[in-house]
Amino acid sequence: MPASLTPAPIRVDDEVLDDLRRRLRHTRLPEGPGYDDPHYGVGRRQLAELVEYWRDGFDWRKAEAAMNAYEHYRADVDGVPIHFMRRPGTGPAPRPLILSHGWPWTFWHWSKVIDPLADPASYGGSPDDAFDVIVPSLPGFGFSGTRPDLNYWKTADLWHELMTGVLGHARYAAAGCDVGALVTGQLGHKYAASLLGIHIGSGQKLTFFNGDRGWDLSGGRPIPEGLPQDVHRQVLAFEKRFAVHLAAHVLAPHTLAFGLTDSPAGLLAWILERWAAWSDHGGDLETVFSKDDLLTHATIYWVTGTIGTSMRMYANNNRYPWSPSHERTPAVQAPTGLTFVAYENPPGVTTDRRVEHFMSSDRAGWYNLVNVTAHDHGGHFIPWEAPQAWIDDLRRTFRDRH
Repeated sequence: MPASLTPAPIRVDDEVLDDLRRRLRHTRLPEGPGYDDPHYGVGRRQLAELVEYWRDGFDWRKAEAAMNAYEHYRADVDGVPIHFMRRPGTGPAPRPLILSHGWPWTFWHWSKVIDPLADPASYGGSPDDAFDVIVPSLPGFGFSGTRPDLNYWKTADLWHELMTGVLGHARYAAAGCDVGALVTGQLGHKYAASLLGIHIGSGQKLTFFNGDRGWDLSGGRPIPEGLPQDVHRQVLAFEKRFAVHLAAHVLAPHTLAFGLTDSPAGLLAWILERWAAWSDHGGDLETVFSKDDLLTHATIYWVTGTIGTSMRMYANNNRYPWSPSHERTPAVQAPTGLTFVAYENPPGVTTDRRVEHFMSSDRAGWYNLVNVTAHDHGGHFIPWEAPQAWIDDLRRTFRDRH
């Protein structure tokens, strides 16, 4: 690492944790019938159980120690304080790799894939596949600072400066999911000459948030008539899964932020619904996220006070629309790999047809595709839910790219 960078282990003040427990002790949950009906969102019983455990059983210091097993730094990148975690690569020529998370992710959602990517030989792989892994917190998320105007494509500018200007890499690899996939796609668009390639967990157009109805997953289009009944149900379920947070975050993130910044139970409820609705858990969320996992990520948002700024990124993605840096095609010229998972199959599309369906869509033409794979298991949090699939796919994308 550059000599100018000073290690900055994570350490939350005792006073902040004491205040969290005090607020949890005074949680006021709604009373009355109907609050455990899943039709309306997170159930009262589930939330009350988690609040109690957060207050009396969860050990943040244990989670903190696990994070501090890795290197942590904070760097000023174009005036924005950026936190990043690093795992040095072990191999003959580790390639620099930056991993970008999404919402309501944190940098720690990459924790299951970091070691195998950095030291593949210790996990049955080839040392030639080693990466020097850099995992930043997105600006306005967790331990990174922000600016009021930051969005996904401006974050890509920060990431390029971090990797080339701060860390001194002439060329590097990039990967990401959710909003992080858009950040990564923008890197592959604007900075393709410096990219070994990119690997992402979705293949959205970089114009995804553009337009007057950037908050509307359907783009204002009605559900087509005449769909088979099962496909119609899938369309409704798919929209319900994503529409609520998109609309709230794009249209009024600060209004929501006042409540979630003041109430840890409120913050937990808002992000818990996303973890539950977006992950492939088969009816038992703790098969994917244990209570300790859930509360580790929730605590990161709470102790840093960043739930509001993390949600604001959605509004800024729409307020400051993406525009191309060049007119070449494909727009994302860096070699691109994609990992698809079954729980995110579009309505009416089975996993065995997922790649074919994508390749026939208008999204495929945005990318210089070199590796597209679909898997039968996994939900939105791919590197957490299906880490080995993600690792294998990413290695295949970057193999022999130096």
